[in-house]
Amino acid sequence: MSKSSKIRVLALGLIQNGDRIFVSQGYDPIKKQTFYRALGGGVDFGELSLDALKREFQEEIQAELTNIHYLGCLENIFVYDKKSQHEFIQLYRCDFVDVKFYQLEELEFVEKKRKKKALWVPLEDFKSGKLVLFPEQFLQYCE
Repeated sequence: MSKSSKIRVLALGLIQNGDRIFVSQGYDPIKKQTFYRALGGGVDFGELSLDALKREFQEEIQAELTNIHYLGCLENIFVYDKKSQHEFIQLYRCDFVDVKFYQLEELEFVEKKRKKKALWVPLEDFKSGKLVLFPEQFLQYCE
């Protein structure tokens, strides 16, 4: 089985502050589309999704999480960079321990040798369709 035909399991964190959420920015070069998704990452074999969530936030932006609550599992099938993808997302609502993260406009970080950006985005930008949030069903968990 090739890597592209495997189902990925991810742990993502929904961090909301008032009318905005903390997301990372991505870009699909084939579709020429900027998109956003919650931060987090892959769950390793033998690792609990909660532990993966904490690890990924620590690795990516050196952030500690608190008030972590499991929200549910999302299934997402999509095409990115001409490749079919299938993932199960273990979604958690959480907060940052360090208040400095709530004061940031944006934050640059490196993931697998790629420079990425995390930022606070108003929920209304996603609800109105001005910006694209993946997976789309993620919005149903925002307050």
